[in-house]
Amino acid sequence: MLEEAGTPPAVVEHCETVARIALRVGRELQARGFQVDLELVEAGALLHDIGRSRSHEVDHVAWGVKIGRELGLDERVVRIIMSHVGAGIPPEEAAELGLPPWDYIPRSLEEKVVAYADKLAAGRCEVDMEKTIKEFERKLGKDHPSVERLRRLDREMKSLLSQPPDKVLT
Repeated sequence: MLEEAGTPPAVVEHCETVARIALRVGRELQARGFQVDLELVEAGALLHDIGRSRSHEVDHVAWGVKIGRELGLDERVVRIIMSHVGAGIPPEEAAELGLPPWDYIPRSLEEKVVAYADKLAAGRCEVDMEKTIKEFERKLGKDHPSVERLRRLDREMKSLLSQPPDKVLT
């Protein structure tokens, strides 16, 4: 589906990496007693960057929502596409960025798992969350609200996992 939408091969590889990480995190959460729909996590992770077939800017998320809805994707997958960017974007910040003023904050556990896994992947490589946070700080500034949202998502996910995400086994 990604290829059919015109998604570049490097982005497809990134989506596959995010899916592997997200499934590891999802399985670990299931083992800890959380209800996680792994099929939804996998579909959302594989398709989260479908909007990069049209843009490589932050608006790729709005493109992804549009493409997902045109393809008739389950609205839960569309919500994952919508909420994967950063650690979420509230409507007022979205409007400032020129995005539709939707709520881009990940709410469901599946949305959070994919958003988190996306921040643990740089291209097709797995990275430490601290590296991602440092990159956010460099690009946006240490006081940018998205940096704190990323830290909150990291703390929340680590509190749910029995071990750090890079130690979660397949």
